Amino acid sequence: MARFVMAIVLLAATAVAAQNSGPRALNGPSPASPASLEGVSFNKDVLPILQKKCQVCHRPGEAAPMSLLTYESTRPWAKAIKQAVVTRKMPPWFADSTYSALRNDPSLTQREIDTIAAWVDNGSVEGNTQDKPKGGQFPNGWRIDPDVVVSIPEAHAVPAKGNGEIKAFLIPNPFSQDTWVRSIEVRPGNPSVVHHVMVQVPEDLPQQPQFSWGAPAACVAAPAAVSQQEFTEGLPAELTNKLNGNTQPAAPKPPRQFAILEAVYAPGTPPMDFGQYDSAKLIPGGGNLRIEVHYTPNGTATTDQTKIGFTLAKGAPQRRFITIAPKSLANVQKKIPAGEANYETRGELEFGQDAQLVWFMPHMHLRGKDMTFSLLPPDGSLRTVFSAAFNFNWQLGYEMAQPMRVRKGTRMIVVAHHDNSANNKSNPDPNSEVGWGDLTSQEMVLPWFGVVVEKNTDPEKLLIVRQGGCGQRLLPTLPSVPGLTIPGPTATPTILQVPGLNTTPKSPGPALPLPLPTIPARKPPTGK
Repeated sequence: MARFVMAIVLLAATAVAAQNSGPRALNGPSPASPASLEGVSFNKDVLPILQKKCQVCHRPGEAAPMSLLTYESTRPWAKAIKQAVVTRKMPPWFADSTYSALRNDPSLTQREIDTIAAWVDNGSVEGNTQDKPKGGQFPNGWRIDPDVVVSIPEAHAVPAKGNGEIKAFLIPNPFSQDTWVRSIEVRPGNPSVVHHVMVQVPEDLPQQPQFSWGAPAACVAAPAAVSQQEFTEGLPAELTNKLNGNTQPAAPKPPRQFAILEAVYAPGTPPMDFGQYDSAKLIPGGGNLRIEVHYTPNGTATTDQTKIGFTLAKGAPQRRFITIAPKSLANVQKKIPAGEANYETRGELEFGQDAQLVWFMPHMHLRGKDMTFSLLPPDGSLRTVFSAAFNFNWQLGYEMAQPMRVRKGTRMIVVAHHDNSANNKSNPDPNSEVGWGDLTSQEMVLPWFGVVVEKNTDPEKLLIVRQGGCGQRLLPTLPSVPGLTIPGPTATPTILQVPGLNTTPKSPGPALPLPLPTIPARKPPTGK
C-alpha cells in the first residue's frame, strides 16, 4: 500500500471540494480576487505561508513527498498545491474546531488560501529575490535542538513487501538518574516505512503488558482493605507480609492497563514541547529505554535507524507532563463485521487525581474513522472536549491552546468508530470481518492523551480504565441530566484496580451494568 495517500491527493485533478470550503474553480482563473491580491509573487507572498505552515514536513528527509523550501522545488507543483489548499486537503488537520481551541492547528486562513490561488492563477511568478523572508532553517534536520541523542542499535532492514511488523528495541538509558526534560523528538531514519514509534522506560513487572494494541483488560479483584494497602505501599514484600500477619510471599503486582509513554511519533506529529505548559517530563534514570517501531513496507526494500533527541529542562519544574496510553478500550472477542460502516467502540476512564488535560492523539488503523473524548464530572454536566476524524496516513497529535482542569472523580468517555465498508478507500478488504491486533490489516482503538499534574503525583493513581467485560460497578448510577440520553443496559465494565485508588463498598449488592451516555455525533471538521 502506498505510504502516503496525500501525494496522490496533491496530484489528483478531479478531487471534490471539501464540505466546508467555499466554491472556487480548481482549473483556470479563480473568481475575482481582491485588488490587494494582484501582483502576488512567490518570494514576497507565498514563501512566508509555506515557511509557517508547510515546510516542517515539506523538506528533504521528512514525511512529505516533495520539498517546498525554494521556488525551484515548489514551482512544478503549483497547480497541485492550489488544488490541495482550496479543497482543504492540505495542511492535514482533522479536528472539529467546535469543541476546543488547539494551539498547533496548521489550517490556512481564507486569506492565505486566496493568496496561493491568486499566485497560481497569475502565472506562479517568483518575484524579487530581495523580498524573500528570513527563516525556514532547521538545525541539523531536527525541529528541536537536542542536548542528548540516542538511536536504535543498528539499521533495521525493512523488506519491500509484507504485512509489516512491530519491532521493540532495548537500548541503554542515557540518563543514570531521574532527569527532567523539556522536549523530545523522534526522528525516523526512513519516514516512508515508519508508521509510528513509541518510547517508554519499561516497567519492572512480571508480565509486562504490550501497550501497542488492545488485549482485554484483566478482571482484578478489589482490595479487601485499601487502608492497609496504602499503609504498606512501597515497603519491601517481606516487611509487608509481617505487618499483615502473612507468611506467604506477596502476590505479584497485576499489570497496569495503561502505559506511561515518554514520546510518540506518527507522520505529521510535531515534537512535544512540555515547557509550553510550564511543565517537564520526568525520565526515570537507569535501566533501558524501550523503542517500539511499527514498520510498514512500501514496495522498496530499505533500512531505518530511528533516533530520539532530548532537550533538558533548566531545573526541576512545578508540574509534570504525563503521556497516558490506555491499553485498549476494545472488546477483542468481538470483531468488526464485514461491510460495517460505523462500528462503535465505547469506553471510559475515571480520574483518581486532579489533572489538567492538554493533549490528544487518537490511534487506529486503516478502518479508523473518528474518535471523540467527553468529560462527565460528578455533577453530571457532560461536555465534549475533543473530536476528530481519523486518517491512517496522518496520525496527528492535538495540543490544547489552554489546559483544561479535570477534577478527581471525573469520567472521560471515549467513543470511536471504524469503517469496514467499501466506502472507505483505505479498506483493503471490506468483505472480511476484522479482528484486533498489531498488524496494519487488523485494528486498534487507543485514546492516547496527555495531562499536566503536580510534579510529585504518582502516575499509578491517575486512572481507572473501564470497558465492556467483567467486574462490579463501583460508581453510583449516572445522575439524571436534562438532554442526556442513557441507552439500555450494557456489558458490566471491567475495573482496573489501581493501588490506593479503588475502594470496595461494604455492601456492594448485585453487580449492575454501568450505562454510558450517548455522545453527540461528531460534526465535520470546519475550516478557518
